[in-house]
Amino acid sequence: MGFLHPTPALAWTDAVGAAVLLAFVALVVAAVARMARKGRTTETATRPLTPTLPPAGAGERGTEPATATPRKAGGEGGVAPATEAAKAEAEAAGKEAYRRKKEAERAERERRAHEREEAARRQREEEERRAREREEARKLEEEERRRRVEAEAGRTLASGLEKTRGGFVARLSALLSGSRAVDGKLLADLEEVLFTADIGVRTSTHLMELVRARLDARTLATADGVRGALREEIARIVDLSAGVDGVGAARPWVVMVVGVNGSGKTTTVGKLAARHLAAGRSVLLGAGDTFRAAAGEQLEIWAERVGAPCVRGKEGGDPASVCFEAAKEGAARGMDVVLCDTAGRLHTKAPLMEELKKVKRVLAKAAAGAPHEVLLVLDATNGQNAIAQARQFHESLGVTGIALTKLDGTAKGGVIIGICDELGIPVRYAGVGEKIADLRPFDPREFVAALFA
Repeated sequence: MGFLHPTPALAWTDAVGAAVLLAFVALVVAAVARMARKGRTTETATRPLTPTLPPAGAGERGTEPATATPRKAGGEGGVAPATEAAKAEAEAAGKEAYRRKKEAERAERERRAHEREEAARRQREEEERRAREREEARKLEEEERRRRVEAEAGRTLASGLEKTRGGFVARLSALLSGSRAVDGKLLADLEEVLFTADIGVRTSTHLMELVRARLDARTLATADGVRGALREEIARIVDLSAGVDGVGAARPWVVMVVGVNGSGKTTTVGKLAARHLAAGRSVLLGAGDTFRAAAGEQLEIWAERVGAPCVRGKEGGDPASVCFEAAKEGAARGMDVVLCDTAGRLHTKAPLMEELKKVKRVLAKAAAGAPHEVLLVLDATNGQNAIAQARQFHESLGVTGIALTKLDGTAKGGVIIGICDELGIPVRYAGVGEKIADLRPFDPREFVAALFA
């Protein structure tokens, strides 16, 4: 037979078989590559994709150049860029949410801080408003008290001493006027005027000795000169009242008010309270007169009238305990002055004076240094008997000041001179009428000027 030459049909069959073989080899290579990609780490998945260049000479084999194709997540073609973008968007969204949360928290803190500041500001404004209202109310109250005192404007000391000035002082002025020569008759008449003037025997004797000594020294020659010498000496005698109103530094300043029945103690306490309040001091009253009927009610009326609190015990109770409670309450409430009224006591009754001593001892236990003032209230109409009362009370209680009442109703105002001369006790107040303002702080110079007007 000879060699068989391939026919065109056989050549075509061989070409198809070769193509199939090449396709199979390509599929195997693709499968191996796919398995290799599955084993790669996350680093390969996150590596940026770059286009794959065709191998050299690929065009010569009649194949299409390879082009970069997007990788698909979890499958063929690699990791898709959409996954990376989604993660970036998620991170950006998280950061934005965190930023917004922090911004909201900051705004909330600022809002709360502003609310706290606003509340504190409103509270400060409210406190300032209340303080202004309290201050305005206090000023109005003080102004009302001043108006009340002015409405009850009292008499002057000169008018209150009118009867005294018309009594022994008028006789003294009539005797010692002009340039009349001083002789034995004038001295005898002068002695009579002085010893009947309720200034006391001791003070009258002292004044007569002064005149005689100056006559002997030839420093006096006329009746008018004698009058001037007497006025000068009386001014020296009564000039003991250091500190008007008798209020010191201690708080509360405790005043124990004493005196005989009918001298005007309770009324004097009420008027003193009005004076202290008008001066801007806080005052508390103690109704220590538990024996006299209606004494407590009388003091409460005064307390209500002047606007001061009052401590009162049971009628017939222990006056010392009432005064003790008044002093303690005054200290607890920060009062400036505590005025303790006491029951009237006859200066000649020792047991009654002992009760006053007990009140004084008890007050000393209630506040340091109390009582800081023992104020003796004397009725000027008693004349020289008032000097005897002052001596007895002073020996028992250590009187530190005197309030002389009812000067306007008597010609015996010269008793002030005798009290100051014999006892050395300053006269704190002079009562020249019924009104509150008629209880006046005693001014020695005003007294002498009024006496010799």
